[in-house]
Amino acid sequence: MSFVVEHRASDAPCVESVMHGRTVGDGLTIRPAESHWHLVVTRYHGQTRALVVGPLTAAGQLAYGGDAEILWIKFRLGAFMPHLPLTRLRDTETELPGATGQKFWLKSSTWQLPDFENADTFVSRLMREGVLTWDPLISAALQHQAVGISPRTVRHRFLQATGLSQNQIYQLSRAQRAEQLLRQGVSILDTVAEAGYADQPHLTRALRQWIGFTPAELQRTLTAR
Repeated sequence: MSFVVEHRASDAPCVESVMHGRTVGDGLTIRPAESHWHLVVTRYHGQTRALVVGPLTAAGQLAYGGDAEILWIKFRLGAFMPHLPLTRLRDTETELPGATGQKFWLKSSTWQLPDFENADTFVSRLMREGVLTWDPLISAALQHQAVGISPRTVRHRFLQATGLSQNQIYQLSRAQRAEQLLRQGVSILDTVAEAGYADQPHLTRALRQWIGFTPAELQRTLTAR
């Protein structure tokens, strides 16, 4: 992939990670499914764009141009903006209006565009201003802690705070675990057992949907190194 990327963890409680990168050539890549949503800032050929990229329920192809500068802020599961329902943002990229070299428009206000260094400060301000909020039930439920509310309410809260069902998040996490095992050289049959799939066709269908590759294709990338 023709990307040069810098990656760091975040001190902000609602942020999973921050990445900054540049494309060094035109290309086409497989973009896997993603349970987290992102705020993305791109600069390409003198044009600045601010995008909210929603959770992705299937892998797909992503085309990109060379010499683009990109900032990704990846939010933790449970962080969301109530005025932009994640169920509507699922499988979409929503451009935020008014983006210039320095500012963009969000929830009836002008905001300074974040950068790699100040992304945490930017997110903290979003929370203070009530633009971004956090539902602690999500992480508790994903850690199998008792949450003391009805399953129906849990389902509603997951859709509101993540745009996905708890089962979709689990299925993607399992596929990511299987991908990791295969890339580590674990056999397909052992991966089926360790990741909890019924059989090899079940694993193949899941990886094709969520990751964009079959088990055999992932193994070939390992042997090609």
